[in-house]
Amino acid sequence: MALAGGSAAGSAATAGSQAAPLGLFEAAADLGEPGRAGAASWDPTSGRYVLESGSGALQLAWRRLDGDFILRAEVQLAAAGPHRRAGWTVRAGLEPDAARVDAALHGDGRAALHYRSAAGAGTRELRSPLAGPDVVQLERRGTTWAVSVARFGEPFAPPVELELELGGEVVAGLFVSAHDSEPGARAEFRNVRMVAPAGDDLVPYRDYLGSRLEILDVDSGERQVVLEVDDSLQAPNWTPDGEALVYNRNGRLYRFDLAGRRSSPIDTGFADRNNNDHVLSFDGQTLGISHHTAEHDGRSIVYVLPAAGGTPRQVTPRGPSYLHGFSPDGRYLVYTAERDGDYDIYRIPVAGGEEVRLTAAPGLDDGSEYSPDGRHIYFNSVRGGTMQIWRMRADGSEPRQLTDDRFNNWFPHVSPDGRWVVFLSYGPEVAPGDHPFYKQVTLRLMPAEGGEPRVVAYLYGGQGTINVPSWAPDSRRLAFVSNSGRLGGR
Repeated sequence: MALAGGSAAGSAATAGSQAAPLGLFEAAADLGEPGRAGAASWDPTSGRYVLESGSGALQLAWRRLDGDFILRAEVQLAAAGPHRRAGWTVRAGLEPDAARVDAALHGDGRAALHYRSAAGAGTRELRSPLAGPDVVQLERRGTTWAVSVARFGEPFAPPVELELELGGEVVAGLFVSAHDSEPGARAEFRNVRMVAPAGDDLVPYRDYLGSRLEILDVDSGERQVVLEVDDSLQAPNWTPDGEALVYNRNGRLYRFDLAGRRSSPIDTGFADRNNNDHVLSFDGQTLGISHHTAEHDGRSIVYVLPAAGGTPRQVTPRGPSYLHGFSPDGRYLVYTAERDGDYDIYRIPVAGGEEVRLTAAPGLDDGSEYSPDGRHIYFNSVRGGTMQIWRMRADGSEPRQLTDDRFNNWFPHVSPDGRWVVFLSYGPEVAPGDHPFYKQVTLRLMPAEGGEPRVVAYLYGGQGTINVPSWAPDSRRLAFVSNSGRLGGR
């Protein structure tokens, strides 16, 4: 575990010496005049941070940032008390009385946006109506600051917002503090993420942000970044042997070895314009891909090839066709196809042959996937006005809606044990028929028969995050992609 600590000299903050880098941050420091020095630690395996402050001071793990950003973490204070606080702070400088904006969780269950509009000014508070949250987010959009909080498992409550100019480059980081009358405070932070979001000038499908390949423990909510790249990595499949992930990058497919943390290309022959709709068969022997072929005017066509690589064989006769699932017995593929101006779900034999239309309701049907027992197909449909999760029998009969809420829900994936469905949720500000890149989204989980969904991950992503089946074979972990541009600042 890497340790860093700091102590104040007069009214100025100083960064303590560091035995090793402090994760995302440059250093840690005490702000104020504590009776004893605070400390900060980072566990590179779990990604957790622990901050401890002395009485009357603030312990800060910090770095410099500029531009717009989103800061998010899950926070656990070690002790209750109205004057113990922890969360994010963004400051004009490291001086204790610098202008600042805080996203703070208090030991008595309060959550608030605190701010000081100028150096030396008094601190003011804008309180969130949600009590007892443990997820906190601070976002900067120009001079607009937004604090969002949630109880883990629930969506974010409506944000508290403020207009305040803090300058271009700022000091941003995690903090914990206690009142003069208290001996100090300790807080633990997990799933800490700092995101540089897409700018207004980004052109989708031409310009891309960087990608983080993450693994989520579904029961605990703990996440680990296993690979980070500066361009677009999308849609990880988990191999049935549990040893690797298969993902798309720049039209090519790659295998990421989990033990060695190494990527290697998969030979897909002439198919070098693959989109993120690729699927492994249940036995792991066959790889299905969706390749934009020149022979069909650049439309997506479904092919199959050996999972280890080889020459693709065409399956769907027409395009566009976007693959989403194999049947458990390996005999059929299900996919979304546009035929006569409407997008529906189709089935076709893997060996080739006639395609069968399984949905006929007006509007987009997408994201089809067989249940492990082969009896049902899960999919998402906009037929009710918003994008929701549905289930039908494998022959297309008896469609039943499983979600009905204010979110637009995409790409249902059934756990290998058949008990759970995970899916991607966009907020209502995104059009129901759209699943764009680079939005604030959640992954939600519900029983396979339907029921109240719960959030298992809060992230910045969308298109490419979880388009394909990505459960681990143990039904306990998921692989997905989150996104961020390069963080600015010295």
